[in-house]
Amino acid sequence: MTLYLDLSVLQSVPAANLNRDDLGSPKQVRYGNAPRIRVSSQSWKRAIRLGVEQDLGEKAARSRLVPAKVQQALERAGWPAELAAFAGAQVAASAGKKGIGTEDAGHTSVLLFLPEAAIDELATVCTEHRQALEGAAGKKKPGQVLPPPTIEAILKRRTASISLLGRMLAELPDANVDGAAQVAHAFTTHAAEPQRDYFTAVDDWLGEAETGSGHLDTAEFSAGVFYRYATVNVADLTKNLEGDLKAARTVLASFAEHFLLSLPQAKKNSTAPHTVPDLAYLAVREHRPLSLAAAFETPVTADQKGGFSQPSRHALNAYAHNLNRLTGDRNRRFHGHTVIDPQEK
Repeated sequence: MTLYLDLSVLQSVPAANLNRDDLGSPKQVRYGNAPRIRVSSQSWKRAIRLGVEQDLGEKAARSRLVPAKVQQALERAGWPAELAAFAGAQVAASAGKKGIGTEDAGHTSVLLFLPEAAIDELATVCTEHRQALEGAAGKKKPGQVLPPPTIEAILKRRTASISLLGRMLAELPDANVDGAAQVAHAFTTHAAEPQRDYFTAVDDWLGEAETGSGHLDTAEFSAGVFYRYATVNVADLTKNLEGDLKAARTVLASFAEHFLLSLPQAKKNSTAPHTVPDLAYLAVREHRPLSLAAAFETPVTADQKGGFSQPSRHALNAYAHNLNRLTGDRNRRFHGHTVIDPQEK
């Protein structure tokens, strides 16, 4: 039997730009023949991951700078800079059968996702094989100096967040992890489009005879009520954590908390959009997860007082009721909700 934890959230966000496209505009999607503001799942997952790692005290890093970080660790241990740089490059070159490609300045050609503690472990391997590294440092084609199985084993290590959210690395297929969590793109429950903000900055040292601003520009932002959804396959999470049920419960609780309370940090200093959900709904289901996103295929319209939050909550409640009437509750083990308006409890 497979259990899924479904989380649905409605959250009102004021003027902000939580997630930008390549032109700096808030991301969008067209749904139900209406434009909506969208926040990508990747953006929100990063905020969730950082919170989970803070809770559990085991940080991971996604970076192309692993060789450079190993080099820095070795230099702190007294290695000559040139030899340390070669050793860092060998970490990538010795990963797997063909190695991982590197570019200038200690960058790998792809992002690696690994526990932060792995850097010290890799530096230790380099120290254990320092003599071999010194002998190969001057060669044009040194090959794989460090033991590939050892390097690969370190790069394959997982943290709870990697077990939860997954990892993809084409160069090391055995390091891939199918994430237990699925996070949907958030979108506004109603039609919404970006708005433009014209702003200026004062030059404090202009002369008395000088007028005008020191800088002027435009920026885009948006506002709205977002529907957010995520689901976690509890069996997959437990499997990724090597069958540790206690750890799975801890990770699941941390994920739920940070899914509810985290927020992408883009443009936070100029918008401070630090709201919490208006409504949160949780369900534990067997066999398959169920999103409530279709509640908003028809865009919500503002009520007489002009807001979208209350009609969004009503639309979600009506859809959940109809969905339960259609599918029944035989596969639902538990469900519950909380809402910010005490009159709606």
